[in-house]
Amino acid sequence: VQLQASGGGLVQAGDSLRLSCVASGRTFNMYQMGWFRQAPGKEREFVAAIQWTGGSTIYADSVKGRFTISVDNAKVAVYLQMNSLKPEDTAIYYCAGSLVLWPSKVRSDYAYWGQGTQVTVSS
Repeated sequence: VQLQASGGGLVQAGDSLRLSCVASGRTFNMYQMGWFRQAPGKEREFVAAIQWTGGSTIYADSVKGRFTISVDNAKVAVYLQMNSLKPEDTAIYYCAGSLVLWPSKVRSDYAYWGQGTQVTVSS
């Protein structure tokens, strides 16, 4: 499975961004897709995940109500709509795919990773 993330950029606090992640290869055995992020000097942390079929979602408390994860099964893609961005959202964002049964926020449960896309929010 290959994952290609895009959509990052430099925005001001309060702005919005939409990240995209397109999957290719043997995607049929994935149970969920997720987004993680890693800020400089910090551990990679869970942001959001979505069940590949069924569409159930889970979020980190820090983004709940501001971020929305969605999936397009036809395009084999997952999206992260980020609204009301804050400087503390600045990080490299990674999409990931998991073979583990839904739900999971655990980084080690995700076997496939995209290359990351930088999101920078200025104050």
